[in-house]
Amino acid sequence: MLHHKQRKKVDSSVTGKHLTIALAGNANVGKSVIFNHLTGSHQTIGNWPGKTVERAEGTLHFDGYDATIVDLPGIYSFSTFSLEELVTREYIAHEKPNAIVNVIGASVLERNLYFTLQLLDMGIPLVICLNQIDVAKSKGITIDTQKLETILGVPVIPTVASRGKGIHELIQGALDVALDKHETRQNTVKFGDALETRIEKLTGAIESTQLNLGYASRWVAIKLLEGDSEIKKSVGSKSESVIRTSETMAKEIEDIHKESCFAVIASERYSRASQIAADVQRQEKVQATFSDRLDWFATHKVFGYLTAFVVIAGLLLWTFTVGNYLSGLLSHLLSFFESSNPMLTGSIGAILWNGAFGGIVAGVTLVIPFVVPFYFVLAAIEDSGILTRVAFMFDNFMHRMGLHGKAIIPMILGYGCNVPAIYSCRVMGTRREKLLAAFAITFIPCTARTIIILGLVAAFVNIQWALALYAIDLVIIFALGRIALRVVPGQSTGLIMEMHPFRVPYLSVVAKQTWARTKSLIFMVFPIYVIGGAVVQGLYALGWLGPINNALSPVTVTWLGLPLITGILLVFGLIRKELIVLALVPLLGAANFSLFLTQTQLIVLAFVSMLYIPCVATVSALVKEFGWKPAAAISMANLVSAILLGGIAAKLLALAL
Repeated sequence: MLHHKQRKKVDSSVTGKHLTIALAGNANVGKSVIFNHLTGSHQTIGNWPGKTVERAEGTLHFDGYDATIVDLPGIYSFSTFSLEELVTREYIAHEKPNAIVNVIGASVLERNLYFTLQLLDMGIPLVICLNQIDVAKSKGITIDTQKLETILGVPVIPTVASRGKGIHELIQGALDVALDKHETRQNTVKFGDALETRIEKLTGAIESTQLNLGYASRWVAIKLLEGDSEIKKSVGSKSESVIRTSETMAKEIEDIHKESCFAVIASERYSRASQIAADVQRQEKVQATFSDRLDWFATHKVFGYLTAFVVIAGLLLWTFTVGNYLSGLLSHLLSFFESSNPMLTGSIGAILWNGAFGGIVAGVTLVIPFVVPFYFVLAAIEDSGILTRVAFMFDNFMHRMGLHGKAIIPMILGYGCNVPAIYSCRVMGTRREKLLAAFAITFIPCTARTIIILGLVAAFVNIQWALALYAIDLVIIFALGRIALRVVPGQSTGLIMEMHPFRVPYLSVVAKQTWARTKSLIFMVFPIYVIGGAVVQGLYALGWLGPINNALSPVTVTWLGLPLITGILLVFGLIRKELIVLALVPLLGAANFSLFLTQTQLIVLAFVSMLYIPCVATVSALVKEFGWKPAAAISMANLVSAILLGGIAAKLLALAL
């Protein structure tokens, strides 16, 4: 019997039946789908200690055992090029789970075996989940699982996780491996003679020295020959002689093969993976499918860019069309209870309640109508496979900003809300890339800033100027991204992204992804909206924010050419950007802003609001992901850019309008 339940701490000393099973594998091989099957909706999502890498855990009850299921990050190797790779190998070595389930995409067996061979070198309890058998079959690929099991010496379980097929057999296989009930024993896949001889000698030297690093001696020997900096540091602190031996052997290998030892090991590992795949799989000729033709179109050097543009434009158009309708409907319904416009006079209690209620209304009228539809369609696009093609097409462009194509995914998320978009920067490989992507995201107009653009410019100037602000914003993001690229030290990495075949999105996967991205708004943004709105309106009513208008007048009035009240509006906008528009109504005493502000002032106010310091929720997300100093630096860059460019825009618009 297999079922899942809410995660709880199990005292193994009492039950004696608590296990830990980890899922490891490349990205986009169905690992998360298997995790969801095993744990259901009762999961714990957090970060690995001291890392900005997501950690997912759940609990499974099977055959009388309570098993903690850990979904490790999707990686391609055990190098130290990314935090995900470092986190995964440290967890396997030091936490020592009872079994590792290596999830492999059956249709890309050779590519996935490269990582499998590294797992075998670690000497860990392993079971292979040969997933997506249906996809392989559609491509005319059949795999002899028994032969693969014999070659590797570990259980191989075929599955179709999207339909739940083979999941029961998989967990039974993992349990057998964890309890050492599996009859076969792992086989070490040997390299060429020149390399294998030196690996064995170095392994012997490591074992005789008794380094006790927690890793298998053979695996440590291979990593030393590859020149892995973390392993060399750990070994060097205990035995300089082993380091010298490894460097001598690496030099010998390089002299024989006339290339770096790292490249030699990678090449031989790929060769072994290719040989194993050729031995166990048979490829039949199949006609090109609709998915193949669609893939050609979506990655074409001309049609691919057209597809990417249509996808992004369609997503935004869908969001604003549906969002505007639903937002108006919800605002109308909530207005029966109380006005949500800021109340700046009256009793302090009434003002505080109005601020809090306004925060609730803002959350409801932003998250439900704009963000949820946006993330729902985005999740559908992502699960269908089209989003990875969009990322591929944008790779060259994003490299000009020190990023790669994957950055387009969190940047698109930013048009919904910057908070989950910043969390999504975790898909980037290095801290530098995450920081550059987060910096760019803070300049992307979220739904709240879209309300400002629509409420000030589209409503009282024209739609052309509103669209122009979006276009100008893209130019600014690219220009500032180029500057940030030169300021932030480090090297850019290439794009490695699995592009699974096109498929019809699964509703359950889309719903879970939508909820995962939306809940950060509910638990983080809502409280800030409610508390921040009440505090700011209360401070204004007490007269404590009034002097800000005069203090900021050299910037707002003299440089930007805006009315004096703009200072307090920008303070309101720190809590919720759309308050810049909402607070204008009670401050001006009318909803027709064109009676009090010129067209130039309306455009400049919207332009500055689009660029200056992100809202408190976004700054909090930056602090959580990167720390106070980077968050402060990004916020200051936003502020300086808004003031400098806003003043220039005011001077130019005064001449044009």
